[in-house]
Amino acid sequence: MVYDALIASASLGFLGGAIRVLVGVFKSMAVKRKIYWTYAIFTAIVAGLIGILTGIIFSFDPRLSILAGYAGTDIIEGIYKSFKVEKVYVRK
Repeated sequence: MVYDALIASASLGFLGGAIRVLVGVFKSMAVKRKIYWTYAIFTAIVAGLIGILTGIIFSFDPRLSILAGYAGTDIIEGIYKSFKVEKVYVRK
């Protein structure tokens, strides 16, 4: 009985992460940006894993599990953008 609730929460968390990635892909298509599929797939997998963990943590409400998976992707993108390496020019 407890395992069913955990599996349902984890699945809903993964679903939230997958929805967030689909929203990002559709948004890129709308503004005709290039879609980096490897990044989208990697983000979907990691968001799904974060969604699974947060879905299990917040398993008392299915809506919260979906929302936690959706927000997990935003956390990943924020971390990625904060560590993005840019070129630095040094004058001699």
